[in-house]
Amino acid sequence: MSEPTTGWTGGKNAFGDFAPAMVHYTDKVLFDEVWERPGLSPRDRSLITVAALTALGKTEQLNFHLAYARKNGVTEEELKETILQLAFYTGWPNGMSAMTVAKNLFDTTDNGEPTS
Repeated sequence: MSEPTTGWTGGKNAFGDFAPAMVHYTDKVLFDEVWERPGLSPRDRSLITVAALTALGKTEQLNFHLAYARKNGVTEEELKETILQLAFYTGWPNGMSAMTVAKNLFDTTDNGEPTS
């Protein structure tokens, strides 16, 4: 794509030179291209991502994406309600695990803002 990029460096920060292909696909394709597409707002993309990660039990990735959802305008209350709703459709253990990640994240923030 010839559109401007966001300059995302999460992949680079996570992997440096260890996994250059993972860095490329994370930073350039996923965040510079997919997340910036006009069809959905970043807020909606965050809610969808939190839902998918909760459903799949990918709690390690939820640490980042719950905080990112906050930056994209999703409130703490909306995230808790999202996880509660998902618990009934994706399995109670997945909901409990996701809510634990959310609680730990929100408990370590100042006024609801990620401490990152």
